[in-house]
Amino acid sequence: MSMAWLTARGTLRTYLKQIVYGGNDGIVTTFAVVAGFAGAQAQGSAAAAFGALAVVVFGLANLTADGVSMGMGEFLSGRSARDIFHARHREAEAAARAHPAEAAAALAHHLVAQGLEPAAARHAADHLADSPKLMADLSLRYDHGMEAPEAHNIAARAGMTFAAFIAFGAIPILPYLLLAGGGLTFAISLAATALALALLGGLRWAVSDQTLATCLAETLAVGALCAGVAWGAGHLVAGLG
Repeated sequence: MSMAWLTARGTLRTYLKQIVYGGNDGIVTTFAVVAGFAGAQAQGSAAAAFGALAVVVFGLANLTADGVSMGMGEFLSGRSARDIFHARHREAEAAARAHPAEAAAALAHHLVAQGLEPAAARHAADHLADSPKLMADLSLRYDHGMEAPEAHNIAARAGMTFAAFIAFGAIPILPYLLLAGGGLTFAISLAATALALALLGGLRWAVSDQTLATCLAETLAVGALCAGVAWGAGHLVAGLG
């Protein structure tokens, strides 16, 4: 593999959660509008008379509002996780300073669980106990599954969530923008949505150890479930009108 590919793959791995989360939510959000109106149209509802215009208006409104909400939610969530980590780290560091023997014993237990011999684990833990900050890092990782957030650019992750939401979320409504609601518009939107979900599955496969078939099947299944619920809701509500 070339260095450029390895670098790109590393970047993709860094932001994979945000790309998949934002992209999948964007697709589902706008295709829910498309599927809802398609369900209403199948029921012969008056709401379906607005057709392509309604899909575009409601789709773009949901896309922009939810995109901003997703990005800001990711940002605030990251800030909260960082604040919680630092608070827990201060507590753990203070405990390691006040009770170094207990902290060393706890770390030795974790090292034994990782495969070290008890004597070697105790020897290593006794030396590491000289650094309360390092002991706090290890305690948070092994006891609470928490890692330092400094390596994560919170603003960049929020921006990636927003960008993925907008980019993927625009795909289901593009046919309604470009084709002005022709007879095949819903079918084209459905196909474009499936391709977008497949692309997300492909991105997951590119940076994971899962098979391509597994990644595609999982991503498409989630999208199909959400689309089916939206179509059914539109069909049901239209039938009540």
